[in-house]
Amino acid sequence: MGWYYYLEEKLRFPFKAKCIAVRETSPLKKGEEVEVLGTAPEDGCMKEMFVMVRFAGRKLGVPLAQIEPSGADAATREAVDDWRYWASSPSPRLGQGETAAGLRVPG
Repeated sequence: MGWYYYLEEKLRFPFKAKCIAVRETSPLKKGEEVEVLGTAPEDGCMKEMFVMVRFAGRKLGVPLAQIEPSGADAATREAVDDWRYWASSPSPRLGQGETAAGLRVPG
């Protein structure tokens, strides 16, 4: 949960972001823009970090790794980059080719 508190402290809401990757569990399409409103509830972020966004007139949670800030301050961009780097790094605690955010790494 250390990442949750780090990001909750560093991210400055609201900010605009663009979807950079399609995910089966998210309605966002690559290139779509959203307004990021805040972090998702703590209990929903046990394995991956989610943020609450305004999209198509609704408020919903999407994976932080799925979006790229486009209208955010330097601290917010740095925090998202930090999360993305950690989440995409292979984890020695997980299975071969899995990352900390549950993404698959080729190899």
